[in-house]
Amino acid sequence: MSAGRRNPSNPRRSRKTVGGRTTTNDRLLRILLRRRKQPLSAEDVTVTDKPEVRRAVSAAALGNTMEWFDFGVYAYLAGTLGQVFFPSSSPGAQVVSTFATFAAAFLVRPLGGLVFGPLGDRIGRKRVLAATMIMMAVSTFAVGFLPSYDTIGFAAPILLLVCRLVQGFSTGGEYAGATTYIAEYAPDRRRGFLGSWLDFGTFVGYSLGSGLVTVLTAVLGEGDMVSWGWRIPFLVAGPLGLIGLYMRLRLEETPAFQREAEQAHQAAEQARTEGGEDPVDVARQSGKGRLKEIFTRHWEAVLICMGLVLLYNVTNYMVTSYLPTFMTETLGEDDLTAQLLVLGTMIVVVLTITTVGRTSDRWGRRPVFMAGSIAMIVLAAPAILLIRAGGILLPAFGCLLLGLLLVCFAGTSASTLPALFPTRLRYGALSISFNISVSLFGGTTPLIASALVEATGSDMVPAYYLMVAGVIGLIATFFLHETAGKPLRGSGPMVENEEEAQALVADSRAQAGRHARDVWIRLRHPWSRR
Repeated sequence: MSAGRRNPSNPRRSRKTVGGRTTTNDRLLRILLRRRKQPLSAEDVTVTDKPEVRRAVSAAALGNTMEWFDFGVYAYLAGTLGQVFFPSSSPGAQVVSTFATFAAAFLVRPLGGLVFGPLGDRIGRKRVLAATMIMMAVSTFAVGFLPSYDTIGFAAPILLLVCRLVQGFSTGGEYAGATTYIAEYAPDRRRGFLGSWLDFGTFVGYSLGSGLVTVLTAVLGEGDMVSWGWRIPFLVAGPLGLIGLYMRLRLEETPAFQREAEQAHQAAEQARTEGGEDPVDVARQSGKGRLKEIFTRHWEAVLICMGLVLLYNVTNYMVTSYLPTFMTETLGEDDLTAQLLVLGTMIVVVLTITTVGRTSDRWGRRPVFMAGSIAMIVLAAPAILLIRAGGILLPAFGCLLLGLLLVCFAGTSASTLPALFPTRLRYGALSISFNISVSLFGGTTPLIASALVEATGSDMVPAYYLMVAGVIGLIATFFLHETAGKPLRGSGPMVENEEEAQALVADSRAQAGRHARDVWIRLRHPWSRR
């Protein structure tokens, strides 16, 4: 730059005064400073429709209820299904075989996430959630019609495995899609509370499934349960699936996805008008382009998501899927006692989960996850020791302790995980991260725990497993950014009413004005800095 030219970015060079007043250059500089932080406009703020939000939350939660009804049934019928499909094995081997079939469904969940996640980012959340609901309902319903090992031999467990694989594939797009759907509909200040209803559906479904098995076991007895009673819970899944599908087909697309789709359409139209689409942008919008972007630009969010999912799901599957079998097969409790204890724990979780979600809106997601992780490390061993003590009272306290630890993560995850990723990649990134973590660590928890107990002879293995999960969750929480009360990445603010929207816009303009004033003062009077 030549010495004779002025540098307009230097306030000392551009400043001229006439009669003590700043010239046009100063006014232009002030305008530029104000534009550095644009205030919100009324179009940037989305006012949610309360009836539509309620429908969205209900439909998403019902899908989770359907999924976890199956999990509750499968966990409580593990011993019975072992006798039906693996009768030639020892009781311990039957349990391991049953849980191996259970875990196999989680091995295909990442494939479901790879298919349904990016698809949900391209064609919409609503269509994919309807498809996953159909697949879950049909595959669960089909289990109730499977012939036993005594009828068709080795083909029976093969057919059970096929049904579980279809369930796992469909579930690969279910939870991530449901959390994304609720998060993109919920007002920013209530995302924790509304998101907690998704996992409320989780534990209601589990409680319904396990409760039905408990009642059938008490009424029919072990003989009739092995003979034909085990089929009843799976057959109930058919009507539940039809109800869930009907509710999901009535939903609208989320406001965040609609806005993202409109912007993408406008950008594509503009590119075609200007002489063809940009090949870089075309690659970016493709499935491979999205996957590459997820793992190159958002790898830190992926790792944080996987750590939090590991913490939540190891605790979840340890309590819901393995604990009933651990109490009966390892500790020698009778089936009815173990089932009632875990069912009571689930009821406590159901009653407290929305309170935890509301608390995370007030205190933040990080404090809740942090407190839960530390508590897991400290209290997992005492909880298992209480469960080992025998009787009713002490095991009940141990189960209650595990339930309270579980609800810390269950009430917060649905609002925390979607906020890690931007709108255009949210469904896909969350599906992939969530399902990889669940497949490797969550769904394999019953299998690994039962195998380690069988191999080591130590009934403290579940406590050690939970403590390791607590450490990993604590590390992930340390790197987690607080998102409570803030807009989702790539989305504008979401509020409940027009008054809140107006107040938000006015506050944004005031903040932008203060910001411009502060920058102006610092540029004009650098000696005033402290």
